[in-house]
Amino acid sequence: MSPLVWYDLFLFVLLSGVYVYVFATVRITNLHKVYFLFHGLMMLWPFCQFASTLTHDPGLQLFYVTLSFVAVSLLGSGWLLLTIFITGEGEQLGHKKSFLLFIPAIIGAVGVTLNPWNWFVTPLEGGYVERSYGPWFWVVMVILVSYFVTSLFILFRALYSSRTSSMIKNQVKVTLWGIFVLAVFATIDALLNVVLRAYIPFIIPGLTSLGIFLSDLFFVYVIKRYNVFDLVSIAHEDVINTIPYGILVLDENEMIIELNKASRSFMDLHVGDSFDMEAFLGSVRVEGSRQKFLEAYKQENNTLSQIEVILERDNSIRHYIMQSSPIVDAARAPIGHILTFQDVSQERFYVKEMNRQNETLQERNHALDRIRLELSEANRKLEELALTDSLTNCYNRRYLTQHLNHEVITNIQYKMPFSLILLDIDHFKAINDRYGHVIGDEVLQRTAQAVKESIRSTDILTRYGGEEFMVYLPHTEHDVANQIAERVRLSVESNRIAVDHEIDQVSITISIGILSIEDFELEHVPDNPEGYLIQLFAAVDKALYQAKQNGRNRIEFAEFERGVV
Repeated sequence: MSPLVWYDLFLFVLLSGVYVYVFATVRITNLHKVYFLFHGLMMLWPFCQFASTLTHDPGLQLFYVTLSFVAVSLLGSGWLLLTIFITGEGEQLGHKKSFLLFIPAIIGAVGVTLNPWNWFVTPLEGGYVERSYGPWFWVVMVILVSYFVTSLFILFRALYSSRTSSMIKNQVKVTLWGIFVLAVFATIDALLNVVLRAYIPFIIPGLTSLGIFLSDLFFVYVIKRYNVFDLVSIAHEDVINTIPYGILVLDENEMIIELNKASRSFMDLHVGDSFDMEAFLGSVRVEGSRQKFLEAYKQENNTLSQIEVILERDNSIRHYIMQSSPIVDAARAPIGHILTFQDVSQERFYVKEMNRQNETLQERNHALDRIRLELSEANRKLEELALTDSLTNCYNRRYLTQHLNHEVITNIQYKMPFSLILLDIDHFKAINDRYGHVIGDEVLQRTAQAVKESIRSTDILTRYGGEEFMVYLPHTEHDVANQIAERVRLSVESNRIAVDHEIDQVSITISIGILSIEDFELEHVPDNPEGYLIQLFAAVDKALYQAKQNGRNRIEFAEFERGVV
């Protein structure tokens, strides 16, 4: 054999390697790759059968025969793989399963290639054009039959499954015809040229090749008729499967004709299943009006409706916005629905968490409000304690000074008369010395109570200091102040205090000084209110002193000596 022949064979092997590399790495779909592999294997059989008859070299004849049966061995696995893709089950076929699928074919091909002890083929008449087959030939046949039986099982299962779409069922029917034609011609070839070889004086060539060709025509018909290789349809399916929303396409009888991968993650549904919307909504929790959604879903006009459904699965709760959009034909008649399921569980979790935090924040705000009110009340009580005499519950001198700082200026500015009454308990020291401080405190309390009952609600009573009390009389002139002072004096005088170890009751009298400001022709708004108050207090104190000097238990009026303030 010429060395140039092996050189060409070497180049053929290199070119085949480049073809396999490009074929495996090019960006076409797996279905394209499976078909082209299958088609290439089918082409090798008739080519090698023909090539083996063109040479008289037994080595080349054996090479072509071996190559043709290697192609046939692998053809069964290619047929099964193509069947899996045609029936739409290619997604379930991973790399590991694909490798296991080819193992029997590879074993058959290795036996054919090695041909140990001529177990596969033996030359007759000095060459392999006339040949006899050994036991390994039947091993290869059993492998091929196993592949075809498995393909038939997958095809019939898809044909009679309720989950298979009508389009795939039509593809399966045509494919079954292709298998039938190939099986018939291959069986006839094996029967005539192998089993009955001793009884037939000549070989009938091309039977299996014709079966391969005819079966391939059936595959081509399936591919063209149903757009199996249509890139737009394939891209459409890929796009649908990459959308994160669940998508269900229903026909007019609510049968599922298409669904994407995302929908299978939360719903155990398949193509061909029935989807009863009313039963589905009854099996899940919903947010919104179930009846209103069903009414919109069943309407024949082109309306979009949605509702939130809550699914519980695998100990988890998922929220989905389900939208229903009708499918209409050219005459605007409804022929189905498209359902989409948008997972909004994360959004609902954030809303729930935000509401929980808002509730916590509101509770804290309420707590802060309560604390603020308590502090305000405490401050009020502290202020009251700071401005109130704790023994008599009257205002103290500090409060009177703060109040009159503003009040007196207003009175002078708007020429409103006012009066001050300063009273002192007569002989209070003697009462303390004789009866003790407890009785003295009671005398102070009872005196303050008697004064409160005798003055008006608008008048302000303060404990001025020790046993002295001062009453501020707003809007009060000289005569009215005198009447109030006399009423106070009589009320205190008639107020008797019982002493436990004394038979008689303690009688209390008071001395009173009055100052009335009512002549505003001589008054002007002072620049120093505090100094002006000191002058008022000094004047009324002088009147009180005169009352004590003139015999006590009496009233004296003060003469206000105006100075520079």
